[in-house]
Amino acid sequence: MSLREVSTASDLRDFYDVLVIGAGPAGMAVAVESSSAGARVAVLDENPRPGGQIYREITRNRPERRTYLGPDYWKGKPLAEAFGHSTIDYAPRASVWSLESRAETVAQTRNVVGVTVAGSARMIEADAVVLATGAQERPMPVPGWTLPGVMTAGAAQIALKAAGAMPSGPIVLAGCGPLLYLLASQLIDAGVSGLTVLDTAQSPFRVGVLRHMPDFILSPYVLKGIGLLVKVKRHANVFSGVVSIEITGANNVEGVKFSAAGNEQAIPARSVLLHQGVIPSISLTSAAGCELRWNDEQRAFQPVTDHEGRSSRQGIYVAGDGSGIAGAQAAEVSGRVAALATLSDLGLVSTTAVAARLKTLHAQARHFLRGRAFLDALYTPRPSFLAPLDPETIVCRCEEITVRKLREAIALGPPGPNQLKTFVRCGMGQCQGRLCAATVTEIMAEERKVSPGDVGTYRLRSPVKPVRLAELAHLPQTPRALKAVTGRDPVDHNINETGHIS
Repeated sequence: MSLREVSTASDLRDFYDVLVIGAGPAGMAVAVESSSAGARVAVLDENPRPGGQIYREITRNRPERRTYLGPDYWKGKPLAEAFGHSTIDYAPRASVWSLESRAETVAQTRNVVGVTVAGSARMIEADAVVLATGAQERPMPVPGWTLPGVMTAGAAQIALKAAGAMPSGPIVLAGCGPLLYLLASQLIDAGVSGLTVLDTAQSPFRVGVLRHMPDFILSPYVLKGIGLLVKVKRHANVFSGVVSIEITGANNVEGVKFSAAGNEQAIPARSVLLHQGVIPSISLTSAAGCELRWNDEQRAFQPVTDHEGRSSRQGIYVAGDGSGIAGAQAAEVSGRVAALATLSDLGLVSTTAVAARLKTLHAQARHFLRGRAFLDALYTPRPSFLAPLDPETIVCRCEEITVRKLREAIALGPPGPNQLKTFVRCGMGQCQGRLCAATVTEIMAEERKVSPGDVGTYRLRSPVKPVRLAELAHLPQTPRALKAVTGRDPVDHNINETGHIS
């Protein structure tokens, strides 16, 4: 037996024991563990193939063709192969746009997921839903970041992994975080020359950083990190301590102005890749009503979970970077832990049967998390990039809302980001705040001299992804929906077996 690839929404079953959203390291691990225990499992993922961002195209790429991707990338091969041999339903190119809970009994809740596959929408039920939605890049609004030729480092890495495509030179990578140097190393190995790195990280000689250094020295990342730094500084122009960045050009990127060590410089560029770390992707988690908390070390909101991935909502679990940034290997372990917790809660395995396995997995998680606090402290973005100062810099790209408009609206006294929407429509565009939520929270917190945790973030509601009216119109007309529209009880209608009025 092997996985069943689903190409249309109608091919999905009405009910699953475990429904996994996301096919990255965590999602694949959940699916492998759950299906091996005999659970009915489906995996919904918006990408064309499994792997997520870190292992993107792992099922198609070959080491001899993509040598520049590095050994860490190929660690995902065994997991992807195990995923391919699992007895699951796998729906690629699927857009999940809602997650709601319905009480079956006082003690049991069933989750209902809205999904679109190949232009057709439907609702699927599951006893347990595991959100393995991964991470997204933190927005980095700087003057000129909306010019053609500017993209995120993650977007450039997608092109590199998926098609071996590279941006046009001269290339400037700007920001901070491990991915910045990893991508620079991959581009160098792929043959790019004349690369410039503008490192905006703050000084490493800070108390908050140094106190975590002993733990980092004993971590599995120390040699890799040192190797990346040495390699990139040898083959690229690296400027450290960058405190301001402006991307210049009329209709396309033409150059970058920046300030470092008290000096202002200008360099030519045709491509600018921005990055200042990653944060948990919480859109679906938030819309499902899961409790969120502010993680000050990672400067991001994340769902509240127990040590086995259970969220504040019954039957909803969170695994991988979507519950807190920890990296690919930790995400895989997190997925296995969440799967065992799910199976135990559903009664598909006994608690005693998984106790020893969970103990081993928790030990592995501690190993992969060692040194994480050092990286979080070292790569905390500068306040001037979290809450940009230039008044004409665009924050909300969908609605073209500038820093000036935001600060003026905040001065009028809205309690939080959700109320701020009614003043300036920031966060009401097609991305629903994915590209501006973090910045809006940081600016509001700075203006009010409080923690971002006190300000909060956008409270999302379904649908969390764009859905066409034609897709919604073809959904079965449930008795509740019919009564809401017509005001009459369902018994007054003649409803056929497909759920439509005949």
